Amino acid sequence: MNDVNGVNGAAGGADSPGGGGPVVHGFPHLDTVRSAITALYRRISPDGVGRYATSLVPADAAFSDVDDLHLGAQRVAHALVRHLRLPEARIIVGFRPMEHAAGVELTAGPEYFIELNDRFRTHRRDIGAALSHEITHVLLHRLGLEFPGTRDNEILTDTVTAYLGAGWLLLDAFRQDADSSQKLGYLTPEEFGYVLAKRALLFDEDPAVWFTSPQAYTAYVRGRERALLDLRRPPLTAAGWAGRRRYAKDRRHAREHPGAHRDPAVPYGFESEAAGLRVSFACPTCHQRIRVPVRGRVRARCGLCGTVLECDT
Repeated sequence: MNDVNGVNGAAGGADSPGGGGPVVHGFPHLDTVRSAITALYRRISPDGVGRYATSLVPADAAFSDVDDLHLGAQRVAHALVRHLRLPEARIIVGFRPMEHAAGVELTAGPEYFIELNDRFRTHRRDIGAALSHEITHVLLHRLGLEFPGTRDNEILTDTVTAYLGAGWLLLDAFRQDADSSQKLGYLTPEEFGYVLAKRALLFDEDPAVWFTSPQAYTAYVRGRERALLDLRRPPLTAAGWAGRRRYAKDRRHAREHPGAHRDPAVPYGFESEAAGLRVSFACPTCHQRIRVPVRGRVRARCGLCGTVLECDT
């Protein structure tokens, strides 16, 4: 079984006062998130990513209190299977008391066996969110794409769910008020916002219009701010004045001290070669490392995702 957690890595699909501690915010898993995006591009190619240019529409995940519990869950699950381009097959969705929010059985057969926490019997609006994570587990299993360790593998699953157009449901399941809070998934709300913003920039969409949770919208805005920073880092020409000044200082140091240790706090690194100095940096789309010669204005094309970048090296 693969599981999607509840609040802040704790058990359960929803939190109540004292049930799982405060929700963690910020970007503590950002390096793993970026590695997950790179791994996705390597596994299915830019053309494969492009097949998911349209996000799951809210109507496909809608679930009202008057819907039959099991038939409604199967309907949403089928919509997610189609969206993630998995083979159509019989889907069995069950409900039982369990530690985590949901789990899926990864088998070689065509059927999909998914279990949801009993809490979702009365939290039906979030059934789609829980199913999106579990069905992405099936996709990754069939692609043979995984990270070592449970934590990183779950972050990979959340990231791919969001990047392929179904994970906005997971962010929309984040809600807080004076008495309770709920969060599904292993990413922080802001990290979900970051991945959704990266997708939005790629496909020119606005997922914010789908959020029913005010807290989800706020987290998306913060994540989008962080995603936009990726487009304004040296040596990209869109970098700000402070970044350009720091870059020039580091470039001068690299020329004067060949082979000096790279500062991990900066998003680029210099390498001295017989042909001259080169700078390496992460592609702002797929985060694959790019190496270009240091010779002023250059246009670089990412060898993985094909993004063309204007640089001032």
